[in-house]
Amino acid sequence: MGRVTTRVPVVKLRYAASAPPASRPDTVVVEEPLEIRVDGEVLTVTMRTPGADIDLIHGYLVAEGVIRSASDIAGARYCAGSVSDGPDGTAQNTYNVLEVDLARADRARLLAAGRIAPTTSACGVCGSASIEALTAKLPQSLAGLPVTLAAADVPAYVAKLGAGQGVFRSTGGAHAAAVFEAGGDLRAHAEDIGRHNAVDKAIGAVVRAGREPPLGGVLAVSSRASYEIVQKAAMAGIPVVIAVSAPSSLAVAAAESLGMTLIAFARDDGLNVYAGAGRLGD
Repeated sequence: MGRVTTRVPVVKLRYAASAPPASRPDTVVVEEPLEIRVDGEVLTVTMRTPGADIDLIHGYLVAEGVIRSASDIAGARYCAGSVSDGPDGTAQNTYNVLEVDLARADRARLLAAGRIAPTTSACGVCGSASIEALTAKLPQSLAGLPVTLAAADVPAYVAKLGAGQGVFRSTGGAHAAAVFEAGGDLRAHAEDIGRHNAVDKAIGAVVRAGREPPLGGVLAVSSRASYEIVQKAAMAGIPVVIAVSAPSSLAVAAAESLGMTLIAFARDDGLNVYAGAGRLGD
């Protein structure tokens, strides 16, 4: 399996006149492609940090509406055809292609698993159309999920999220996501170079542990709250999203439309509630 971090040479320059350039090794987060094949067909390729790949595919397939539980996947394995030349000239598995077998193959469901929203923010797709597509795809209503939390407890969620960010502390280059029970107990934590992958890994870990959507509880992310973060939480049945950074306009609109609670700029001294303030107490 590939490494989560690696060491690379770097020349450090400092503006102080007395400090000459210094060459030394630095730790960076690993980024490699992961091709996901479902029932023999390529579904997607994502750039991710190796590790927890099986969790990632469970979370991804939940978000795309392909599966609802771990039992929907009959098996997952690294493809033997994914090879590269090793240092001794022999072929080695790169662990960058995952083959997934569905327990109940449904080709129509797979064909419908195209992205609900584009993968970049530079797009011409109408925001309202994206929200309508997500609403039609949701397996459950979020507005009635009985999840409440005290505003004063939000910093504790953020602190638990940060406590698990070992890769970020080593590299400064990884995002984190965590899934919590409504009372604050941590269910799963994940880090990845991609914020969406971190969310898939955390949600996937909960699903693999035997939980089925709606998962309830809270999703906390170290990044901004984009539309796709809200989409992934919605598909997993998580009605509350806490972001350390800013939300996007489409994320706010989606959260409002779907009956979710969206909290952003969550800090020790305060927070902003962009949607669903009714779930927050004192």
